[in-house]
Amino acid sequence: MTEIRLEGLKKRFGSDMAADGIDLKVESGEYLCILGPTGAGKTTLMRMICGLTEPDEGRVFFGDLDITHLDTAERGATMLSQTYALFPNMRVKENVLFGSWIKGWPEEESQQLARNILSMMHMESRSKAYPDELSGGQQQRIALARALASGSRVLLLDEPLRALDARLRLELRKDLKGMVKAMGLTAIHVTHDQDEALEMADRIAVLRAGRIIQVGTPKEVFEDPKTPFVANFVGRSNMIQCRVVSSTDGKVLLESEGGLRMEAKDGGHSPGAEVLMAVKVGNTKISTTLPGYFEGRVEKILYEGATITVEVMVKGLGLVYSKLPNRKFDDFREGNTVSVSWSPNKAKVFDIPEGGIEYEIRVD
Repeated sequence: MTEIRLEGLKKRFGSDMAADGIDLKVESGEYLCILGPTGAGKTTLMRMICGLTEPDEGRVFFGDLDITHLDTAERGATMLSQTYALFPNMRVKENVLFGSWIKGWPEEESQQLARNILSMMHMESRSKAYPDELSGGQQQRIALARALASGSRVLLLDEPLRALDARLRLELRKDLKGMVKAMGLTAIHVTHDQDEALEMADRIAVLRAGRIIQVGTPKEVFEDPKTPFVANFVGRSNMIQCRVVSSTDGKVLLESEGGLRMEAKDGGHSPGAEVLMAVKVGNTKISTTLPGYFEGRVEKILYEGATITVEVMVKGLGLVYSKLPNRKFDDFREGNTVSVSWSPNKAKVFDIPEGGIEYEIRVD
């Protein structure tokens, strides 16, 4: 297993800062997901770790070895890019075996590994096909299988499941992490899919505009976001600008600009302070019978399979969202007046962002 350490990585393309002083440590044998919106710098970061892009500043370490300027082939890392890069003149099984052939592994060991990985990918029946005979999703599975069979100590996965259908993507989340762990690899998995990151990662690093905003376990990042951006990007949140009225017993009483009062977890702000309160849409409760912090009118009910999202128009606030189990679908109708509430310990209070609220919560 290999520990990865990044120190002060910077990379600029013209006026765009793709990496802006990135410091990150990936533990040996860890499965780390880098989560961020399009354009955050995720792929550039992976390319610097792999050696395909030279950083302008900073260093990359594998263990105690500084590999910043080491040739890509000498790093012991395999990167699965978004372009697959399969060998068109090789059959599926030959593509998967390529890495072990180069490294001179025993034939029986190589063949067994290829069979195991192709089975995991549900591609045994296509082992004799050529890449151009496969669908995009099948090609991605073979590229992933080849990366797993490469014999590298470090696996860099750039959106490895994005081209797969929903059922297979869910299935492979568990299988892929299990295989990586069983093979003793250190893996960095880039994605913009928060559900994928939350399910697969030992830890998540949230990246935005070339900077790492927060690193933590999935539970930490989801339940204890450090910035309004993380609160809204990793599990959508209702955001309300408020003024602190008072605090007691670990709770803070807030008042919106329209005079609506609500409670949240005390964040240490003094009375009179202007703050931004965030509460996950899944923790936002609505009711036609029980009291709440304020009332609103149901504007729309969106059926999403296992869940529904109810849009509630609140005078003075605008739209507030509530995500509920789908069994609640028949409990509400458009036009209903509903109360809105939440448990105070599920609502977090932030300072007003320096760059403005609109920019802070925007998903680029």
